[in-house]
Amino acid sequence: MSVASNLARIRGAMGGNKVTLIAVAKSASLTQIEEAFENGVTEFGENRIQDAIDRRTKLPERIATNCNWHFIGHLQTNKVKKAVGYFQLIHSVDSLRLASEISLEASKKNMVQSVLIQVKILTDDTKSGYTPETLKKEMADLLKLSNIKIEGLMTISPLIEDRDTWFECFNGLRNLRDELAQKHSLELKELSMGMSADWLEAVEAGSTMVRLGRAIFQV
Repeated sequence: MSVASNLARIRGAMGGNKVTLIAVAKSASLTQIEEAFENGVTEFGENRIQDAIDRRTKLPERIATNCNWHFIGHLQTNKVKKAVGYFQLIHSVDSLRLASEISLEASKKNMVQSVLIQVKILTDDTKSGYTPETLKKEMADLLKLSNIKIEGLMTISPLIEDRDTWFECFNGLRNLRDELAQKHSLELKELSMGMSADWLEAVEAGSTMVRLGRAIFQV
């Protein structure tokens, strides 16, 4: 299997669903990233900031400058300065403190940073993220931060190969999004959920963005 054939299979399985395909670059070679780009991928995800910087400096300019770059890993507050403005979308805002730091840095750069709020729908001590209850309490404060734009929500399902658990997680995020959007008169159009093992279930549950690494680059 090649990157091109993997992408063709994934797109075929997506059917008519309008889902943004984010290719997670952490395990991919530069050649594989170029192949993905040549086959229509323009959204790439990175888990670590320094890896992203190193990779983009080595990629051809047509790729580095003509793609959207997503930060999908855990973001420490001491790395906010590098992340703001470097990534089109930060998926992993998991606290009011982090959101405040991002907004402050964005204000210094005279910009508005697009973000997603990471939510831990099911109890999992290995995952970062807001609990739904805490997010409901803090959403109004998050919306007061003038230099971030909350585009939607993100979640990571538990490391359990169980479709019922995956659906519980993904449906829970969609329902939370709908509740917050109604309460605060927001669009919150993005639901970033689904990785290589569970993206089909995520799309069925309403995902608008899937983050795929192994499914694309494992050949």
